[in-house]
Amino acid sequence: MKIFIDADGCPVKEEVYRVAERYQLKVILVANKWMKLPPNHLLEMQVVTGHFDAADDWIVEHSEINDIVITTDILLADRCIKKQVRVLSAKGEEFTEDNIGSAVAMRELNQNLRHMGENRGGPAPMDKTARSRFLGKLDQIIQSIRQNKT
Repeated sequence: MKIFIDADGCPVKEEVYRVAERYQLKVILVANKWMKLPPNHLLEMQVVTGHFDAADDWIVEHSEINDIVITTDILLADRCIKKQVRVLSAKGEEFTEDNIGSAVAMRELNQNLRHMGENRGGPAPMDKTARSRFLGKLDQIIQSIRQNKT
């Protein structure tokens, strides 16, 4: 089991590092530019270059069943779910086969509203409640994967 982080703009990297240390899980941060990581043998930085979705493509190509992807990118989440990879948003919502379709549809709707000038602003900022929800859900996913592997 590995954790992949869609690292550009991910607000919960530090939380993932702590959980990974506790469970001794490898974490691969994927981004378009190099980021400084704390010294830890469990952390790996993967810099991708090229087209706009290069980081997404790399994550999809290298993740597999029993891995976890941390992302706020709905389209990346959809691609990972199709590979049976577990996907968690930074705010603690797990994307699943049951909810990804409505998440993709809502993304499209919001994008259309933004283009029409009807929807301004982005998601609410991270707060302690969202960070706590994220940590709880990440722990739950890890436990679930471990139980299903035995």
